[in-house]
Amino acid sequence: MRFPSIPGFDQQALEKYFKNTGWLLIARVGSLLVKFVINTVLLSHYLSPSQFGILNYPMAIVTFTMAIAALGLDGFITRELLNHPEKKDSLLGTAFWLRLMAGVLTIPLVYLVYVILSSIKPLETPMSYVLIVALISVAQSVNIIDSFFQSKVQGKKIMYVQVLGNIISAIIKLIFILLKLPLVWFIYSLLFDYILLAAAYLILYKKNGDHIRNWKYDGRITGYLLKNSWPLAFSAILVTIYMKIDQVMIPMFVKTSELGVYMTAAGLSENWYFIPVAIVTSVFPAIMHARKTDPERYHKRLQNMYDLMVILSVVIALVMSLGSGLIYHLLFKPALWGGARVLSVHVWAGVFVFLGSASGQYLIAEGYYKLSMLRTGVGAIVNIVLNIFFIPAYGIIGAAYATLIAYFVATFFIVFIPKTREQGLLMFKSLFLISLAQKIIKK
Repeated sequence: MRFPSIPGFDQQALEKYFKNTGWLLIARVGSLLVKFVINTVLLSHYLSPSQFGILNYPMAIVTFTMAIAALGLDGFITRELLNHPEKKDSLLGTAFWLRLMAGVLTIPLVYLVYVILSSIKPLETPMSYVLIVALISVAQSVNIIDSFFQSKVQGKKIMYVQVLGNIISAIIKLIFILLKLPLVWFIYSLLFDYILLAAAYLILYKKNGDHIRNWKYDGRITGYLLKNSWPLAFSAILVTIYMKIDQVMIPMFVKTSELGVYMTAAGLSENWYFIPVAIVTSVFPAIMHARKTDPERYHKRLQNMYDLMVILSVVIALVMSLGSGLIYHLLFKPALWGGARVLSVHVWAGVFVFLGSASGQYLIAEGYYKLSMLRTGVGAIVNIVLNIFFIPAYGIIGAAYATLIAYFVATFFIVFIPKTREQGLLMFKSLFLISLAQKIIKK
């Protein structure tokens, strides 16, 4: 696989850094394509808008508890396995049991959240549906195996698991549609997707010559893991609130069928969010190297990265917003065509997601972890407050505007912090194409 050249970066170095993440990118593209075609296009045709909203609502709630149950251990365990491979069984075993217990404990939390939300406004989604999906937090405890393969830089194996899992999942959903099965079967399929993925990880781990029976819980490292992973867990929770709270709040103010319409637009818009993550992950080592050896090149590479993020995201947003009407007429039934207006607004939030992904790596490089969490928290608060006012007044288009504004505020929050203001100004230069214009003039 050849990674496209990026101005300011050494091509040979990019090829090296992208070797592992390239496989992850392929897996992500395949997963998103299958997920979109089956979960969004075909299912939205098969189900009514109300049923489609009911299907998506349990996942909107459970996404928050999944972040809690993960305990922020995935990335931290990867680092620990790199530093202490001889402790593999203790690290994986302890992390697995911690995540399993956390997953079980989040089920009563999901019940409590449902009761609170339904007391504000009766929900069309049955509690039983939400509790079925809540079991995902238990099933995903096995996903700690992913950290093992990440530490071994074996993205190709992860790709096989994810793509195969998505293909099987898609076939099952297609069978359900062809058999004209009721909605509850698709609710169970949400849980089955994670059980299937967990089983695939177990098989892959065993084929690698390892076995989970060798895992062991070590109480001595429990405190160490939790102490060091809680910032990552807290950050993941904030990110989930920041990015998914609109989907929880919509049924509190409007009909669940409106959530069904909104989810089609959000799916089309958010499907592109893997791009900045894949690119930034690939070039981050090159940026870090420049930081150590050449500060001037370090800042130039960051500016180039922001320029690239703006160019990519603006092109995507222009195409999707201008073509939103045609896209909906081609892909969806008339009952969902109202989502075209939502898409034309929501997709522009991607510009700030792209820039936020790039600047997030800068914050990590400089060790500004607390600031990274702070700006995400500010974005979450803005999103919640705006949704409270915008959804009752404007409906789901209001939720799209709330998302757009919240993402902008979170991304450029660093402008108000003296030590990061320069980076915020660099992003503004990219956003208004000033940096790009300067490069063209110099040529």
